[in-house]
Amino acid sequence: MKVNRWTLLALQIGVAIVLLTVWHLLTTVPVNGKKLLDPFFFSTPIDVLARVWKDFYTGTIWRHLGITLLETVLAFVTGAAGGILFGFVFARGELIAAVFDPYIKAANALPRVVLAPIFALWFGLGIWSKVALGFTLVFFIVFFNVYQGVRDVSPTILANARMLGMNERQLLRHVYWPAALTWTFSSLHTSVGFALVGAVVGEYLGSAAGLGYKIQEAESVFDVTGVFSGMLILAVFVIVIDTIVTAVENRLLVWRPGTQSTTAQG
Repeated sequence: MKVNRWTLLALQIGVAIVLLTVWHLLTTVPVNGKKLLDPFFFSTPIDVLARVWKDFYTGTIWRHLGITLLETVLAFVTGAAGGILFGFVFARGELIAAVFDPYIKAANALPRVVLAPIFALWFGLGIWSKVALGFTLVFFIVFFNVYQGVRDVSPTILANARMLGMNERQLLRHVYWPAALTWTFSSLHTSVGFALVGAVVGEYLGSAAGLGYKIQEAESVFDVTGVFSGMLILAVFVIVIDTIVTAVENRLLVWRPGTQSTTAQG
């Protein structure tokens, strides 16, 4: 079922309004003389939104937001670039993939939280330890998707392309790369959130600035409103970045069936 873009946006906003309304009622309206959710532990949506407005209006959040944005973008770009490059190399080199397969799986299985203190020792408490942590989260997601996308190219298409006289460079540009694009952007949508997770977790474990630091600071004084306001900013942050990725995806994948009709309908 096709839904108009503005109708879909209205439905999405409606879900948010319903959730906020339920949250507000549970934390403010008493039932039998007692509120179902204690505002001390759950705050209220009005208090959270007021805190977000105050942080932006006074300008206290901008420095922290800028640092987290920089760490997220660097982790996302470097991790995605590395994942795409190595994904293509391993997919096209069967011997390389076979030799390094156990090492890739072992590295991917390492808990990222364990790596955070190590990166802090190696790179210090500045932005690069957070970028390194985010890189490890983004890299493997993109790597495995690109690897699978290139490996799934139809043998019939490859045979036809070679019959037309395409060399390896032309195959990479006109066959492998288009085939992997859908897989790549699918992984990028997921990687956006993980890049932010890497930055925030790194800030949470050791930092003097950033959204993770702000959330950790609020938790240390039992400021639940501050914690939820930080989480709300993070959520909006991810949505904005994912929207940008979607716009780039729609621009690059206009050749997909149904893309033009969907765009025209919106």
